[in-house]
Amino acid sequence: MPDSHDQIFLVSACLTGLCTRYDGVSKPSSACMQRLRGQRWIPVCPEQLGGLATPRTAADLVGGDGNDVLAGRAAVIDRQGQDVSRQFIHGARQCLALARVQQISTALLKARSPSCGLNGKTGVTAALLAANGIRIIEF
Repeated sequence: MPDSHDQIFLVSACLTGLCTRYDGVSKPSSACMQRLRGQRWIPVCPEQLGGLATPRTAADLVGGDGNDVLAGRAAVIDRQGQDVSRQFIHGARQCLALARVQQISTALLKARSPSCGLNGKTGVTAALLAANGIRIIEF
């Protein structure tokens, strides 16, 4: 197992200040950036990796959480009524593939996100990563 200096973190790109949020606004998390100081990390936006544009219409989990979306029992619906579940699932799978290739064991993810959130309604990406043994730290 690599020591802490060899560890790479997967990070919600919006937490780093990249303009990947649904509204295209930059809102970096100083707490997250403090946690990453001196570390190696890779920013990801599951929604962009799933093929959605930025900016995009905000979306919500409907009928369950990210685990339910992955199991086909719930959906991700944007505020215009479009089902974007397929894009959210594809983006989550892309994040998992990147985590596996880079042997990433910890992800720092955005709270209250239909992709990355953990507490409350677990997001699609958070659910897939956690189900595959990746530790989630929420910001």
